[in-house]
Amino acid sequence: MIPAYKTDHRETIYDALGTKEFELFLDEIRERARANEFDGQTFISQDVIEKFKKFGVYRALVPNSLGGDELTAAQFCEVIEEISRADGSAGWVASFGMGIVYLSALPLETLKTLYADTPDLVFAGGIFPPQSADVTEEGYEVKGRWKFSSGCMGADVVGVGIAPKEGDKMGLPRMAVMSSDKATIDKTWDTVGMAGTGSHDLVVDGVTVPESWSFVRGGASNLTEKMFRYPSLSFATQVLAVVGLGVARAALDELQAMAAGRASVTGAPNLGQRPITQVEVAKAEAELRAARSFFYESINEAWASLEKGEAVSKEQTNLLRLSSTHIARVSAEVARKVQLLSGMTGIYKASPLARFVNDAQVVTQHAFMGDITWQNAGAIFFGQDPLPGYL
Repeated sequence: MIPAYKTDHRETIYDALGTKEFELFLDEIRERARANEFDGQTFISQDVIEKFKKFGVYRALVPNSLGGDELTAAQFCEVIEEISRADGSAGWVASFGMGIVYLSALPLETLKTLYADTPDLVFAGGIFPPQSADVTEEGYEVKGRWKFSSGCMGADVVGVGIAPKEGDKMGLPRMAVMSSDKATIDKTWDTVGMAGTGSHDLVVDGVTVPESWSFVRGGASNLTEKMFRYPSLSFATQVLAVVGLGVARAALDELQAMAAGRASVTGAPNLGQRPITQVEVAKAEAELRAARSFFYESINEAWASLEKGEAVSKEQTNLLRLSSTHIARVSAEVARKVQLLSGMTGIYKASPLARFVNDAQVVTQHAFMGDITWQNAGAIFFGQDPLPGYL
Protein backbone atom coordinates (compact mmCIF):
# COMPACT_ATOMS: atom_id res chain seq x y z
CA MET A 1 0.00 0.00 0.00
CA ILE A 2 1.31 3.45 -0.93
CA PRO A 3 1.53 5.79 2.07
CA ALA A 4 -0.92 8.69 2.18
CA TYR A 5 1.82 11.29 1.82
CA LYS A 6 2.55 9.98 -1.69
CA THR A 7 -0.62 11.72 -2.89
CA ASP A 8 0.84 15.07 -1.82
CA HIS A 9 3.50 14.91 -4.55
CA ARG A 10 2.34 17.12 -7.38
CA GLU A 11 5.26 16.19 -9.63
CA THR A 12 8.58 14.39 -9.57
CA ILE A 13 11.88 16.23 -9.77
CA TYR A 14 12.20 14.95 -13.34
CA ASP A 15 8.82 16.47 -14.23
CA ALA A 16 10.02 19.76 -12.70
CA LEU A 17 12.93 20.08 -15.17
CA GLY A 18 12.28 23.02 -17.45
CA THR A 19 9.39 24.41 -15.41
CA LYS A 20 9.45 28.08 -14.46
CA GLU A 21 9.63 27.36 -10.73
CA PHE A 22 12.58 25.02 -11.08
CA GLU A 23 14.41 27.36 -13.47
CA LEU A 24 14.01 30.20 -10.97
CA PHE A 25 15.52 27.95 -8.31
CA LEU A 26 18.47 27.12 -10.58
CA ASP A 27 18.94 30.81 -11.39
CA GLU A 28 19.10 31.53 -7.66
CA ILE A 29 21.86 29.03 -6.90
CA ARG A 30 23.68 30.11 -10.07
CA GLU A 31 24.13 33.61 -8.66
CA ARG A 32 27.74 34.39 -7.76
CA ALA A 33 26.71 35.50 -4.27
CA ARG A 34 25.22 32.08 -3.53
CA ALA A 35 28.28 30.31 -4.93
CA ASN A 36 30.52 32.41 -2.69
CA GLU A 37 28.24 31.64 0.24
CA PHE A 38 28.50 27.87 -0.34
CA ASP A 39 32.27 28.00 -0.80
CA GLY A 40 32.87 30.31 2.15
CA GLN A 41 30.91 28.24 4.66
CA THR A 42 32.00 24.95 2.96
CA PHE A 43 28.52 23.46 2.75
CA ILE A 44 25.25 23.91 0.88
CA SER A 45 22.84 26.10 2.84
CA GLN A 46 19.82 24.49 4.48
CA ASP A 47 17.34 26.50 2.42
CA VAL A 48 18.72 24.80 -0.71
CA ILE A 49 18.44 21.37 0.95
CA GLU A 50 14.81 22.18 1.75
CA LYS A 51 14.23 23.09 -1.91
CA PHE A 52 15.78 19.77 -2.92
CA LYS A 53 13.25 18.10 -0.63
CA LYS A 54 10.40 20.13 -2.04
CA PHE A 55 11.23 19.27 -5.65
CA GLY A 56 11.77 15.59 -4.78
CA VAL A 57 15.51 15.05 -5.12
CA TYR A 58 15.65 12.77 -2.09
CA ARG A 59 12.54 10.74 -2.88
CA ALA A 60 13.36 10.47 -6.59
CA LEU A 61 14.76 6.93 -6.42
CA VAL A 62 12.80 5.73 -3.40
CA PRO A 63 10.34 3.00 -4.51
CA ASN A 64 6.61 3.68 -4.63
CA SER A 65 6.15 1.16 -1.83
CA LEU A 66 8.03 3.51 0.50
CA GLY A 67 6.32 6.66 -0.80
CA GLY A 68 8.92 7.62 -3.37
CA ASP A 69 8.81 8.48 -7.06
CA GLU A 70 10.84 5.56 -8.44
CA LEU A 71 12.68 7.37 -11.25
CA THR A 72 15.04 5.62 -13.64
CA ALA A 73 18.83 5.86 -13.46
CA ALA A 74 18.93 8.09 -16.55
CA GLN A 75 16.22 10.42 -15.26
CA PHE A 76 18.06 10.94 -11.98
CA CYS A 77 21.36 11.61 -13.74
CA GLU A 78 19.68 14.22 -15.96
CA VAL A 79 18.39 15.96 -12.84
CA ILE A 80 21.88 16.04 -11.29
CA GLU A 81 23.33 17.30 -14.57
CA GLU A 82 20.95 20.27 -14.60
CA ILE A 83 21.54 21.18 -10.95
CA SER A 84 25.31 20.93 -11.54
CA ARG A 85 25.00 23.27 -14.52
CA ALA A 86 23.78 25.86 -12.02
CA ASP A 87 26.26 24.96 -9.26
CA GLY A 88 28.70 22.06 -9.09
CA SER A 89 28.71 21.73 -5.31
CA ALA A 90 24.92 21.77 -5.18
CA GLY A 91 24.80 19.08 -7.85
CA TRP A 92 27.30 16.94 -5.94
CA VAL A 93 25.23 17.15 -2.76
CA ALA A 94 22.00 16.49 -4.66
CA SER A 95 23.58 13.36 -6.15
CA PHE A 96 23.37 11.72 -2.75
CA GLY A 97 19.66 11.51 -3.31
CA MET A 98 20.80 8.07 -4.48
CA GLY A 99 21.24 7.15 -0.80
CA ILE A 100 18.34 4.69 -0.96
CA VAL A 101 20.50 2.54 -3.25
CA TYR A 102 22.94 2.09 -0.37
CA LEU A 103 20.26 1.83 2.28
CA SER A 104 18.28 -0.79 0.38
CA ALA A 105 20.59 -3.45 1.81
CA LEU A 106 19.04 -2.80 5.24
CA PRO A 107 16.37 -5.29 6.41
CA LEU A 108 12.92 -4.47 5.04
CA GLU A 109 11.47 -3.74 8.47
CA THR A 110 14.25 -1.25 9.14
CA LEU A 111 13.60 0.44 5.79
CA LYS A 112 9.90 0.74 6.59
CA THR A 113 10.77 2.35 9.92
CA LEU A 114 13.33 4.65 8.32
CA TYR A 115 10.88 5.92 5.71
CA ALA A 116 7.74 5.79 7.86
CA ASP A 117 7.40 9.56 8.24
CA THR A 118 8.67 10.82 4.89
CA PRO A 119 10.37 9.64 1.69
CA ASP A 120 12.35 12.91 1.65
CA LEU A 121 15.12 11.49 3.81
CA VAL A 122 18.57 13.07 3.51
CA PHE A 123 21.38 10.53 3.86
CA ALA A 124 25.14 11.10 4.07
CA GLY A 125 27.82 8.46 4.44
CA GLY A 126 31.36 8.26 5.70
CA ILE A 127 32.61 4.87 4.56
CA PHE A 128 36.38 5.15 4.82
CA PRO A 129 38.40 4.15 6.64
CA PRO A 130 36.37 1.28 8.17
CA GLN A 131 36.68 1.45 11.94
CA SER A 132 36.81 -1.54 14.27
CA ALA A 133 33.53 -2.04 16.15
CA ASP A 134 33.09 -4.45 19.05
CA VAL A 135 30.17 -6.86 18.78
CA THR A 136 27.83 -6.86 21.79
CA GLU A 137 24.42 -8.36 22.57
CA GLU A 138 22.84 -5.02 21.57
CA GLY A 139 24.72 -4.71 18.28
CA TYR A 140 27.89 -2.86 17.36
CA GLU A 141 29.80 -0.35 19.49
CA VAL A 142 30.64 2.31 16.94
CA LYS A 143 33.38 4.88 17.41
CA GLY A 144 35.91 6.59 15.18
CA ARG A 145 36.35 9.15 12.43
CA TRP A 146 35.31 8.91 8.80
CA LYS A 147 36.29 11.24 5.95
CA PHE A 148 34.54 12.64 2.87
CA SER A 149 30.96 12.71 4.15
CA SER A 150 29.54 14.94 1.43
CA GLY A 151 26.35 16.75 2.38
CA CYS A 152 26.59 15.73 6.04
CA MET A 153 25.64 19.22 7.26
CA GLY A 154 22.09 18.77 5.96
CA ALA A 155 21.67 15.05 6.63
CA ASP A 156 18.89 13.42 8.64
CA VAL A 157 20.61 10.04 8.74
CA VAL A 158 24.28 9.07 8.44
CA GLY A 159 26.08 5.83 7.77
CA VAL A 160 29.65 4.95 8.73
CA GLY A 161 31.91 2.08 7.74
CA ILE A 162 32.73 -0.47 10.42
CA ALA A 163 34.71 -3.70 10.70
CA PRO A 164 32.88 -5.86 13.29
CA LYS A 165 35.23 -7.40 15.83
CA GLU A 166 34.36 -10.34 18.06
CA GLY A 167 37.46 -11.37 19.96
CA ASP A 168 40.17 -11.95 17.39
CA LYS A 169 37.66 -12.56 14.63
CA MET A 170 36.80 -9.81 12.12
CA GLY A 171 33.53 -9.82 10.23
CA LEU A 172 32.74 -8.48 6.77
CA PRO A 173 32.85 -4.66 6.46
CA ARG A 174 29.45 -3.13 7.22
CA MET A 175 27.78 0.24 7.22
CA ALA A 176 26.18 1.28 10.50
CA VAL A 177 23.21 3.64 10.13
CA MET A 178 22.12 6.14 12.78
CA SER A 179 20.38 9.49 13.12
CA SER A 180 22.68 12.39 12.33
CA ASP A 181 22.46 13.80 15.85
CA LYS A 182 24.49 10.82 17.10
CA ALA A 183 27.51 11.97 15.09
CA THR A 184 29.66 15.06 15.36
CA ILE A 185 30.82 16.92 12.25
CA ASP A 186 34.43 18.09 12.19
CA LYS A 187 34.73 20.74 9.47
CA THR A 188 37.90 19.57 7.78
CA TRP A 189 36.86 20.20 4.16
CA ASP A 190 39.24 22.86 2.79
CA THR A 191 39.74 22.46 -0.96
CA VAL A 192 40.21 24.48 -4.14
CA GLY A 193 37.25 22.83 -5.86
CA MET A 194 33.79 21.59 -4.82
CA ALA A 195 34.30 23.62 -1.67
CA GLY A 196 30.57 23.84 -1.00
CA THR A 197 29.96 20.10 -0.82
CA GLY A 198 30.62 20.01 2.92
CA SER A 199 32.56 16.75 2.64
CA HIS A 200 33.64 16.97 6.26
CA ASP A 201 34.64 14.27 8.73
CA LEU A 202 32.07 12.38 10.78
CA VAL A 203 33.07 11.55 14.36
CA VAL A 204 31.17 8.99 16.44
CA ASP A 205 32.03 8.27 20.06
CA GLY A 206 30.55 5.11 21.51
CA VAL A 207 27.15 4.72 19.81
CA THR A 208 25.47 1.30 19.91
CA VAL A 209 23.95 0.42 16.55
CA PRO A 210 21.67 -2.65 16.41
CA GLU A 211 22.62 -5.21 13.79
CA SER A 212 19.28 -4.58 12.06
CA TRP A 213 20.41 -0.99 11.45
CA SER A 214 23.51 -2.11 9.59
CA PHE A 215 24.28 -3.98 6.40
CA VAL A 216 27.21 -5.66 4.70
CA ARG A 217 28.86 -3.12 2.45
CA GLY A 218 28.19 -4.17 -1.13
CA GLY A 219 25.56 -6.64 0.04
CA ALA A 220 22.47 -7.49 -1.99
CA SER A 221 19.53 -5.11 -1.93
CA ASN A 222 16.38 -6.15 -0.11
CA LEU A 223 14.26 -4.18 -2.60
CA THR A 224 13.23 -5.70 -5.93
CA GLU A 225 12.50 -2.71 -8.16
CA LYS A 226 14.68 -2.24 -11.26
CA MET A 227 16.79 0.48 -9.64
CA PHE A 228 17.94 -2.05 -7.05
CA ARG A 229 19.02 -4.56 -9.70
CA TYR A 230 21.08 -1.90 -11.48
CA PRO A 231 24.85 -2.11 -10.66
CA SER A 232 25.08 -0.02 -7.50
CA LEU A 233 28.80 0.81 -7.66
CA SER A 234 28.42 1.95 -11.26
CA PHE A 235 25.48 4.14 -10.33
CA ALA A 236 27.38 5.68 -7.41
CA THR A 237 30.07 6.56 -9.95
CA GLN A 238 27.64 7.93 -12.53
CA VAL A 239 25.84 10.37 -10.25
CA LEU A 240 29.21 11.98 -9.45
CA ALA A 241 30.64 11.87 -12.98
CA VAL A 242 27.59 13.65 -14.37
CA VAL A 243 28.33 16.61 -12.09
CA GLY A 244 31.37 17.34 -14.24
CA LEU A 245 29.17 17.30 -17.34
CA GLY A 246 26.91 19.98 -15.87
CA VAL A 247 29.90 22.10 -14.84
CA ALA A 248 31.48 21.87 -18.30
CA ARG A 249 28.21 22.92 -19.91
CA ALA A 250 28.08 25.90 -17.54
CA ALA A 251 31.58 26.87 -18.67
CA LEU A 252 30.50 26.85 -22.32
CA ASP A 253 27.43 28.88 -21.40
CA GLU A 254 29.65 31.46 -19.72
CA LEU A 255 31.98 31.69 -22.72
CA GLN A 256 29.02 32.27 -25.02
CA ALA A 257 27.72 35.02 -22.74
CA MET A 258 31.16 36.65 -22.61
CA ALA A 259 31.40 36.75 -26.40
CA ALA A 260 28.06 38.46 -26.92
CA GLY A 261 28.97 41.97 -28.01
CA ARG A 262 31.88 42.32 -25.62
CA ALA A 263 34.96 44.04 -27.07
CA SER A 264 38.48 43.07 -26.05
CA VAL A 265 40.39 45.49 -23.80
CA THR A 266 43.22 45.36 -26.35
CA GLY A 267 40.96 46.36 -29.22
CA ALA A 268 41.07 42.90 -30.80
CA PRO A 269 37.86 41.26 -32.08
CA ASN A 270 35.61 39.94 -29.34
CA LEU A 271 35.83 36.27 -28.42
CA GLY A 272 33.07 35.10 -30.72
CA GLN A 273 34.70 36.75 -33.74
CA ARG A 274 38.12 35.11 -33.33
CA PRO A 275 38.71 32.16 -35.70
CA ILE A 276 40.77 30.20 -33.15
CA THR A 277 38.03 30.56 -30.56
CA GLN A 278 35.41 29.43 -33.06
CA VAL A 279 37.46 26.34 -33.96
CA GLU A 280 38.29 25.36 -30.40
CA VAL A 281 34.81 25.89 -28.98
CA ALA A 282 33.36 23.79 -31.81
CA LYS A 283 35.75 20.97 -30.89
CA ALA A 284 34.83 21.30 -27.22
CA GLU A 285 31.13 21.21 -28.02
CA ALA A 286 31.56 18.07 -30.14
CA GLU A 287 33.70 16.33 -27.51
CA LEU A 288 31.28 17.07 -24.69
CA ARG A 289 28.21 16.01 -26.65
CA ALA A 290 29.90 12.78 -27.78
CA ALA A 291 30.90 11.92 -24.20
CA ARG A 292 27.38 12.69 -23.01
CA SER A 293 25.88 10.41 -25.66
CA PHE A 294 28.20 7.54 -24.65
CA PHE A 295 27.29 8.09 -21.00
CA TYR A 296 23.51 8.01 -21.44
CA GLU A 297 23.61 5.31 -24.13
CA SER A 298 25.40 3.03 -21.65
CA ILE A 299 22.77 3.71 -19.00
CA ASN A 300 19.88 3.12 -21.39
CA GLU A 301 21.31 -0.16 -22.70
CA ALA A 302 21.75 -1.50 -19.16
CA TRP A 303 18.25 -0.34 -18.19
CA ALA A 304 16.79 -2.03 -21.27
CA SER A 305 18.14 -5.34 -20.01
CA LEU A 306 16.38 -4.79 -16.69
CA GLU A 307 13.17 -3.93 -18.52
CA LYS A 308 13.37 -7.33 -20.23
CA GLY A 309 13.89 -9.09 -16.90
CA GLU A 310 17.55 -9.78 -17.63
CA ALA A 311 20.58 -9.05 -15.49
CA VAL A 312 22.96 -6.28 -16.50
CA SER A 313 25.92 -8.05 -18.11
CA LYS A 314 29.57 -7.68 -17.19
CA GLU A 315 30.19 -5.97 -20.52
CA GLN A 316 27.35 -3.51 -19.94
CA THR A 317 28.58 -2.77 -16.42
CA ASN A 318 32.04 -2.14 -17.81
CA LEU A 319 30.62 0.47 -20.19
CA LEU A 320 28.83 2.17 -17.29
CA ARG A 321 32.17 2.56 -15.51
CA LEU A 322 34.16 3.45 -18.63
CA SER A 323 31.71 6.10 -19.83
CA SER A 324 31.73 7.68 -16.36
CA THR A 325 35.50 8.05 -16.27
CA HIS A 326 35.45 9.28 -19.86
CA ILE A 327 32.84 11.96 -19.25
CA ALA A 328 34.60 13.16 -16.10
CA ARG A 329 37.88 13.58 -17.98
CA VAL A 330 36.32 15.20 -21.05
CA SER A 331 34.32 17.60 -18.88
CA ALA A 332 37.44 18.72 -17.04
CA GLU A 333 39.28 19.24 -20.34
CA VAL A 334 36.40 21.29 -21.75
CA ALA A 335 36.22 23.50 -18.65
CA ARG A 336 39.96 24.17 -18.84
CA LYS A 337 39.79 24.85 -22.58
CA VAL A 338 37.08 27.44 -21.99
CA GLN A 339 39.21 29.16 -19.38
CA LEU A 340 42.15 29.28 -21.81
CA LEU A 341 39.96 30.77 -24.51
CA SER A 342 38.69 33.44 -22.12
CA GLY A 343 42.12 35.02 -21.74
CA MET A 344 42.79 37.14 -18.65
CA THR A 345 39.08 37.33 -17.84
CA GLY A 346 39.15 33.71 -16.64
CA ILE A 347 41.57 34.36 -13.78
CA TYR A 348 39.48 36.94 -11.90
CA LYS A 349 37.42 35.94 -8.89
CA ALA A 350 34.51 37.85 -10.35
CA SER A 351 34.44 35.31 -13.18
CA PRO A 352 33.09 31.81 -12.44
CA LEU A 353 35.46 30.16 -14.92
CA ALA A 354 38.24 29.35 -12.44
CA ARG A 355 35.63 27.81 -10.14
CA PHE A 356 34.30 25.69 -13.01
CA VAL A 357 37.80 24.42 -13.76
CA ASN A 358 38.52 23.56 -10.13
CA ASP A 359 35.16 21.87 -9.63
CA ALA A 360 35.50 19.78 -12.79
CA GLN A 361 39.01 18.70 -11.81
CA VAL A 362 37.82 17.50 -8.40
CA VAL A 363 35.45 15.06 -10.12
CA THR A 364 38.41 13.45 -11.92
CA GLN A 365 40.23 13.04 -8.59
CA HIS A 366 37.55 10.79 -7.11
CA ALA A 367 38.65 7.16 -6.71
CA PHE A 368 35.72 5.97 -8.83
CA MET A 369 37.15 7.86 -11.82
CA GLY A 370 40.80 6.99 -11.26
CA ASP A 371 43.26 5.87 -13.94
CA ILE A 372 42.78 2.25 -12.85
CA THR A 373 39.38 2.41 -14.59
CA TRP A 374 41.12 2.42 -17.96
CA GLN A 375 43.13 -0.69 -17.07
CA ASN A 376 40.07 -2.57 -15.83
CA ALA A 377 38.02 -1.62 -18.87
CA GLY A 378 40.84 -2.72 -21.15
CA ALA A 379 41.17 -6.05 -19.36
CA ILE A 380 37.47 -6.79 -19.94
CA PHE A 381 37.87 -5.81 -23.60
CA PHE A 382 40.44 -8.60 -23.92
CA GLY A 383 38.25 -11.10 -22.07
CA GLN A 384 40.23 -10.91 -18.83
CA ASP A 385 38.99 -10.30 -15.29
CA PRO A 386 39.22 -6.77 -13.87
CA LEU A 387 40.65 -6.05 -10.44
CA PRO A 388 38.34 -6.79 -7.47
CA GLY A 389 35.81 -4.05 -6.71
CA TYR A 390 35.56 -2.69 -10.26
CA LEU A 391 32.25 -4.30 -11.15
